[in-house]
Amino acid sequence: MQGDSIEQAPDPAQLALRGLRVLEIGTGPALAYTGKLFADFGAEVVKVEAPGGDAWEHMPPLLDGPEPRSALWAWLNTNKRSVTADPVEDAGWLEQLVQTCDVVLDARALDAGLSVLERPIAGATPAPVEIVFTWFGENGPYSGYAGSEAVCRALSGAVFNSGPVDGPPHMPHALQTGIAAGLMAFSAAVAAWMGRAHGSRRCVLSVHEAVFHTVEMEAGMVQDGRHAPRLGVNRFCGTHPTGIYATAQGWIGIFTHTLPQWVALCEAIGRPELAHDPRYANGAERMARADEIDAMLRAALQTRTAQQWFEELGARKHPTVLVPTMAELLAQQVHRQRHAFVPVTVGAARCEGPIVPLRLGAAGPLRGGAAPARGADDAHYRGAGLMHLPARAAGPAQRLPLAGTTIVDLTMGWAGPLAARTAADLGAEVIKVESTVYPDWWRGANFTEEFYRERLYEKNANFNLMNRNKRGITLDLARPEGRQLLLQLVAQADAVIENYSAEVLPKLGLDDAALRKVNPRLVMVSMPAFGLGNAWSDTRAYGGTLEQATGLPLYTGHADGPPAMTSYAYGDPVGGLNAGAALLLALHVQRETGRGMQLNLSQVEAMLPMAAPFVLAQSVHGSAPTRAGNRHPLDAPHGCWRCAGPDDWLVVSVRMDAQWQALCGVLERPDLAADAGLAQAQGRRAQQDRLDAAVAAWAATRSADAAMQQLQQTGVSAGVVRSIPRLMDDPHLRARGFWQQMERAHVGRYLSGSTPFRQDGRPLPIRQVAPTLGEHTAQVLAERLGLTPTQLDALERQGITGRSARPKTSRNAA
Repeated sequence: MQGDSIEQAPDPAQLALRGLRVLEIGTGPALAYTGKLFADFGAEVVKVEAPGGDAWEHMPPLLDGPEPRSALWAWLNTNKRSVTADPVEDAGWLEQLVQTCDVVLDARALDAGLSVLERPIAGATPAPVEIVFTWFGENGPYSGYAGSEAVCRALSGAVFNSGPVDGPPHMPHALQTGIAAGLMAFSAAVAAWMGRAHGSRRCVLSVHEAVFHTVEMEAGMVQDGRHAPRLGVNRFCGTHPTGIYATAQGWIGIFTHTLPQWVALCEAIGRPELAHDPRYANGAERMARADEIDAMLRAALQTRTAQQWFEELGARKHPTVLVPTMAELLAQQVHRQRHAFVPVTVGAARCEGPIVPLRLGAAGPLRGGAAPARGADDAHYRGAGLMHLPARAAGPAQRLPLAGTTIVDLTMGWAGPLAARTAADLGAEVIKVESTVYPDWWRGANFTEEFYRERLYEKNANFNLMNRNKRGITLDLARPEGRQLLLQLVAQADAVIENYSAEVLPKLGLDDAALRKVNPRLVMVSMPAFGLGNAWSDTRAYGGTLEQATGLPLYTGHADGPPAMTSYAYGDPVGGLNAGAALLLALHVQRETGRGMQLNLSQVEAMLPMAAPFVLAQSVHGSAPTRAGNRHPLDAPHGCWRCAGPDDWLVVSVRMDAQWQALCGVLERPDLAADAGLAQAQGRRAQQDRLDAAVAAWAATRSADAAMQQLQQTGVSAGVVRSIPRLMDDPHLRARGFWQQMERAHVGRYLSGSTPFRQDGRPLPIRQVAPTLGEHTAQVLAERLGLTPTQLDALERQGITGRSARPKTSRNAA
């Protein structure tokens, strides 16, 4: 299949956000990506730029031309309009412009500090939807800190566990933090727009808290007593092998989690005698012998090419992917068929970058576009553009924005449940459907006698974190009665979301076509690793597999080290955040038009924006940069330094020249402050070894917390590399009420994080703890389908419903 047989082309008349005017003011990748999502779905995004532009216009890779501009900046700003304004001199005109906008994206505080928010930019009546970007929120001990993407990442727990055991931990490209925060800001904005008539229209985002959501699984592992220290490059999740290996030609990524997968791997490499050896019976045993296993695999995998291993192990249903270079990634047919790479133009220059991965067919996104010249639209918006009338709706804030929306949740694990939770947190009624024979695998996958006797399936903290604000029912979808009940629920729902393997629902007769027969206006979200309808759709994948398949590990880590994963099952939260945003967009289209749609999401494609700097470099220059460790393309000094305590690390990120002078004062290095060659970032980048040595010598004699506080007092962006256990007692998050204490049957009290955005200064409420298995079956089936107590009892006796997990063999007995 080729072209539009895989993915329907967008229709400008049907784009999801056409008709909206959005003001984007401030700088940084989180703001820019939020605005990009609006613009690529048809909104009129007015980007307010300072007359001198912003630093990211110089972010590599640079396009050729008399005034080289960043291809990455261009990709972030496709399909936007540009105006120039001085926030003080043009305050009156900006106020007029805001009056014409439906949505305001305000990131001024990231550069100017929170004091800028004392002068509201969105003072119109009725008010537009307003998303305010902050580094650490509007209150709490860190609220006045100088931030950066790297500092927020360090303080959020998303750095500590990555990298070599002895350190320093790895920090990926700053764009990746911006993408994650931008997705959450976009979801908040779309939901607020949908609920503008009855919900709060102002949300304040903490970039710090947003990044935490990419490592949220670790907070569950801490509470389960399963959290591990940094285990080394490509070693995490308590199982092995989960790495990246050189083959006779190319790199292969494998992720061996279950015993059947280990058996398949052993047989494939010609070592069947190890398949059932008790020394390798589970992930913990294999992790203890990781060096031995890696040595064996390095030798065995050199006997074939990566493509051959991909085919061989894939046929055995082992989670395996090619780990492509950027040249190989851009050539992969599965992505070309889906138009995953699109043209980006700025002036006469042209390159290719990743498409926005929220696929809504005719409703968008656009397949590429042009970035505006700075100030290109000044004349229009200082004249006729001020006559635009926004489509706002007035009303008091009475309820959450998605109240009244019903979603059937057929997901398991992290990515799918996180996507559904996005809607649940915003007020939707989410009905989670499980089976007593096949419960959500994040409840546990080791089906021992103890698993059933002790109800271990009720005690997994990650399940509890990912499924808050949902109601839970059980239905055996392998039986006609269970399928019929599901169809009746779907008939009344607004959306269904699922993340089964691609072949599961068609085998059950519950694919999109079957569901649409009972509900033509249904939104259906499917999210396999490589999307539906292509040669790789059946590829088995975990979060780590998704990261491997983007090629990102080849460009992550230290220059003298191997290709490196982030060690946090990165693809799962990123896939979940993208699917959640896509779900909200599709629900918006459904409300506006009455139309349903199927969302064919590829979770690998959802990761591609994280690789945008490297994809664009390949397109522009014909090659991608090599691994650069913890250095930044623009900022210097920038890195992660060891402090006095054991495994104690500090991130310092000098974003502005004034911060450099302040840093020299703290280091007591007047010689560096007086060196004219270091006054600007370009000169400092040329002498990074010298600067790294100066920061390292200073940090080595101090605790990371003391060093952070001393630097922050002078306005230098710095942050402790928090481990997740320490993060759960972080004074800032405690003061902000980010950790909400919950209580649930079978586990007692536990801590749940909050959404990274706040309405009216408060975290969104946790209205319902994660359901116990089948907790709400009777209630939901009685309320929605009118089933009587007698009918409900009969369903439970037949094993179609239930509140206790049971082995597969007991299905026949029922």
